[in-house]
Parts: sequence; structure tokens; C-alpha cells
Amino acid sequence: MARFLRAPDPGGWAKALTVRFAFEDCLLDDERRELTLRGQPVSIGPQVFDLLLYLLLHHDRVVSKDELLRAVWSGRIVSESTIASHINAVRKAIEDTGSQQRLLRTVARKGFRFVGELREGGTRPASLPPGPSGGDDDGSTALPALVLPDKPSIAVLPFQNLSGDTGQAYFADGVVEDIITALSRVRWLFVIARNTSFAYQHRQVDPRTVGRELGVRYVLEGSVRKAGNRVRITGQLIDASTGTHLWAERFEGTLDDIFELQVEVAENVVGAISPQLERAEIERAKRKPTQSLDAYDYYLRGVANLHGGSRARIEEALRQFNRAIELDPEYGSAYGAAAWCYVWRKVNGWMVDRPAEIAEGVRLARLAVTWGRDDAVALTRGGHALGHLTRDLDGGIALLDRAVLLNPNFAPAWFLGGFLRIFHGESESAMTLFSHAVRLSPLDPEMFRMQAGIALANFFAGDFDTASASAEKALSNLPSLLVAAVVAAASHALAGRQEAAHHAMAHVRGLDPSLSLSTLADWLPIHRPQDLARLTEGLRLAGLP
Repeated sequence: MARFLRAPDPGGWAKALTVRFAFEDCLLDDERRELTLRGQPVSIGPQVFDLLLYLLLHHDRVVSKDELLRAVWSGRIVSESTIASHINAVRKAIEDTGSQQRLLRTVARKGFRFVGELREGGTRPASLPPGPSGGDDDGSTALPALVLPDKPSIAVLPFQNLSGDTGQAYFADGVVEDIITALSRVRWLFVIARNTSFAYQHRQVDPRTVGRELGVRYVLEGSVRKAGNRVRITGQLIDASTGTHLWAERFEGTLDDIFELQVEVAENVVGAISPQLERAEIERAKRKPTQSLDAYDYYLRGVANLHGGSRARIEEALRQFNRAIELDPEYGSAYGAAAWCYVWRKVNGWMVDRPAEIAEGVRLARLAVTWGRDDAVALTRGGHALGHLTRDLDGGIALLDRAVLLNPNFAPAWFLGGFLRIFHGESESAMTLFSHAVRLSPLDPEMFRMQAGIALANFFAGDFDTASASAEKALSNLPSLLVAAVVAAASHALAGRQEAAHHAMAHVRGLDPSLSLSTLADWLPIHRPQDLARLTEGLRLAGLP
């Protein structure tokens, strides 16, 4: 029988600390509550972070289990198995194992000791500028500085809408999104994803701060003015390391010229970064997504709703994508986005006529792949929809791999490919894809989708603590996300946290009362029987009928 202990309040041992520790390829920053490995953020639960921090602070001696209970689990009743699972989570986060114990050693019948070579980083500089969430204004802390990629890197900030009509904001956003897409097709560039760039919308930020927070060398900012049939785009390229303006230009034309104007902006940016640009690279960016400006307008409106994730916004997005398809029956990206709306409806239990909606999603996805065979956006959404709705995971993965080849900077291609690999039974490789997606888009407002994927991958890998922590993060960003609620319930149950499991299950039942153990196999395209069995057992323990 497991032994349960109550840990008294230690008096807030970590509240006054502001420390940084470096060891091997890891950096732990207490004030930012960040652990990075080789410059990439590591997703770990808050108690796993506290456990690691405490062991680092007391690396000069063996720390007993009772001491850890007092320090990390203040006032709570926990089992010894909880400590063991958290120790395993620490080892996984810092790339240690229970067999090697290279960094964290178990001392039999005594406790644990951190034995790695430790370099203390001292206090965090007080002058570090605040992050996009507000920094000093709202008490939040800045993001850790990211390591620059080994190739030229750029972030395109949201352009100002100077049209005098707030209803035209979506158009300015669409212009920026297409400039990002054009730059992303240049293979030797590292381009921050659209959703992270738009985390800076409606904020006055220093390009040097953006460069530090996103780990890029260059920042592009500008404005869009649309008046009648006329469009003016201005842009300026800034070296984020120094704040120096490298290039500034104004581009004017009619709405009929919009795609040419966007590519012209991209050409000038790339030319300023590297005058030795191979022309063949930028030529890849010149393909127009559609010949119909009205279709393009509806597509932009649909994308704005797609990013929201709620049922109402997905329904509106689907209507707008269908209208774009009516106006241009060869619009691959619109087909792909419409197909993906059906995937999102299926995953969240929103389908009304399930067989008909699945069939329609498959039809749209196949048209996306047909008309968008060289379009990373169409292949990403359409390929993921095909893999999910038809259960042809190998075919879907192949399409997502092609999308990454066409546009290595398109974050959704990475994380949607991660989902298909999870369902295929490749949780470890999926985690790598999610990690890269987070690096491409570290401030993504759709981070809930990546967090849900990370949760699911860790669940099938057997790390229930990390899985539940990631699932809870996803739910805090989008409470209606059914897959995150399911992973939270199953993870808590298999970790022995029955109260938390039952609470999460109540949320699951509220989101989709029709979900049951017998329908799990049809809900997600899980390939391996052992993965489906693990999910079924976790949800059975949590109380799913």
C-alpha cells in the first residue's frame, strides 16, 4: 500500500530567490520560471520545476524525501509514488535517466542529490526589457533570450492599418501574412510564424526587444492603407541587434496589384538581408494563391476566425472558406482550411451529422491536395484532414512532410505533423516536431493546439505528470478543447490523482456528453492498440461511461 504524507508549509522557500543555474546544455531561470535545453524551452509542470530548483539550490548534499515533501508539496497529502514520478519527470526534462543518473542521483534510503557540474548564473539583470505580455506593467516577466538560428532570421510585425476603418484590419493582417509566407519560402531564411508575430499587435515595442524575445536578427514593420481600389504598403527593415534601419520603402498600386506588391516587399527585404540572393528562391514566392480578389478577401476573413478555435468562429470560418471556393473553384488553401474545420468539429464533438460531415471534410481535403500540390498551406491543412478523417496516417504524414519541405517556416505543418505521428505511435518524434513549432512561434495565440499535442504525446509516452500539466495549460487558453480535457482526466487517473481525475472528467462530460469508452476508437485515429488501451483505461478510472 502506498504511504501518504502531509507536508507542512515550508514558509515559501523560493519566493525571495532570483537565481539562474547552468549545467550541461540546460539553463534554469527561477524568476522567469523557465528551463531551456540547448536554447529551446522545455515544457515541465510547476512542481517538477520547483523540485529541480530545490535540488539545484541544495546540490551540496543529499535531500531527503521528507524534505522535498515540505519544500515542494506544502500542506498537501501526496504519495511516495508522486515523488518518484516527479523525479522521473525532472530526469526526462534534463535528458538524464534512472539508469544513468548522470545528473540526478538516487541515494538508497536517503534521498536524492544533484551531482552534475553546476555553473551558477547569478541574478537576472534588472534592466532586461519587458516581454509582449506587458512585463513590468502587469507583473509578468519577459521571455528568455533565444539563441539565434544558424541562418538569417526575421520576424514580421503586424502592420498598422491606416485605412481609417477598423473593419479593414483583417486586410492589413492578410497582407502581412502573405509577406510572411513569401519570405518563408526562401529556404535559407528562418522566419517567425505568423501567429507569434501577431502577439505584438496593438503594442508599441522596441525592435531590439522583439529580436531578443523571438531570437531573430531582423525585424520588419510597416503599415497598410487601403482607400477604394488603391493600396499603399510601407515597410522598414531593422537590424534587431543594433536597432539600425537597413531599408525603408513605399509600395503603391491597385487592389489588382496586391500580390505583386506583397512579393515586391519580400524581394526588397531579402535583397537587403543578402544581396547575393539566388533569384530562383524568390521566384518561388511569386505564385499567386488565387486570381480572385473577392475569394482572397473571404479567405482572409475565414483565417481570422479559424485562429479563434471556438465553435461559433469555426462555423463562421467554414462559411467564409466555402464562399471563397465558390468564387475560385481552384483555391487550394481555401479547400484545405475548410477541410480542417471539419477536423476541428470532429475532435471537439461538434458534428451534427457525423458521416456526412466526415465525407465532406475528406472531399474538401482531396481537392486541397489536388489544387494545392505545391502550396504548403493547402497541403498542411488538407493532409492533416485526410490523415485524421480517413485514418490514412502514412499518407497524411507524407503530405505534411512535403509541406515542411516547401515551407520549412510554417509552424502548423510541424505541429499538425506531430499530431499524426502521435496517432501513428511515434510520440518521441512528435515531441521533436512540437518543440520546433514552438521555436518558430513561441508567442502563438493558438499555443493551446501545441500544448494539447505535447500533452497527448507525453501521455502515450507514459509521462502522466507532464501530460496533465500541458493539458491544463491548453485548457487555460481554450476551455472548450475536448482533447486536452480528456488527456487531463486520463493522466490524473493513471497517476493516482482520483479527485483531480473526477474533476477533469466532469469537464469532459460537460463538453461532449456523447463521448464514451466504446466511441474512443472512432474519436481519434489511434493506430496502436496499446495506445488506445492506455487511453481507455485512464478514462475508465476517471469515470467515463
